[in-house]
Amino acid sequence: MFSAGVLGNLTALVLLERRRRGNRGKISLFFILVTGLVITDLLGTCMISPVVLVSYARRMTLSALNLCNYFAFAMTFFSLATMMVLFAMALERALAIGHPYFYDKFIKKRCGIIAFPVIYSFCIVFCLFPVMGFGEFIQYCPGTWCFINMRGQNRDGYISNVYSMLYAALLLFLILAGLTCNLIVIVSLVRMHKRQKTRRLGSLKTSKREKISMSEEINHLILLSIMTIAFIICSVPFTRAVRIKRVIARPLNCERHRQRTRKTERRAALERDR
Repeated sequence: MFSAGVLGNLTALVLLERRRRGNRGKISLFFILVTGLVITDLLGTCMISPVVLVSYARRMTLSALNLCNYFAFAMTFFSLATMMVLFAMALERALAIGHPYFYDKFIKKRCGIIAFPVIYSFCIVFCLFPVMGFGEFIQYCPGTWCFINMRGQNRDGYISNVYSMLYAALLLFLILAGLTCNLIVIVSLVRMHKRQKTRRLGSLKTSKREKISMSEEINHLILLSIMTIAFIICSVPFTRAVRIKRVIARPLNCERHRQRTRKTERRAALERDR
């Protein structure tokens, strides 16, 4: 999975570079955001997956390796940053198609360059809250991954789920906002298609440039929809689990889990010897 993730992102970067050269160096704001999304995902893959591989290779938990906080921070940071970039892409398309005059006047390419430092800075600060005492990172069985404590912190005799609820609510807001922007794009494209159809019925030729523009917007929408759906599939179970105050994986001592695993392995070895 690690190799596939790295290879997929590197392939995407190569294709984007070929596209940029094919356009003689002319790039759009959407192109900048897509490139940033691929780089963000590549960084996440390279910074998270090797930690799991090391844990399995050494047969040690992340807590024993003193990597629990690092892994949990990386997981929360890259999940949130990826979702925010996807939202920025959806918002950019909604403004470009739904409000073209506003887009041409106020939205420039430099907005994409500014967007990434802003997104990264916000995500770093927000995801460091558990390290500063607001919220908590804990290890989950089988000890190869860490994440936010979804059961809540025990403070002064009561359980606080504030941080996990905030994180889940932020993800849910970004998902709903991104879907809303995609719906705006779909409605705008349908109206654009109807206008072109009306022109054809009125014996007015549709320019080649309008046809190309329509095709490009549909391609952008398909790409954005696929990425949004993929991330929703990964994010919704977490947001649902936090909202109903359930835990996907219990943050308990993993020794019992390791003992069961060893017994299963020994049983399988005995059966092979027979």
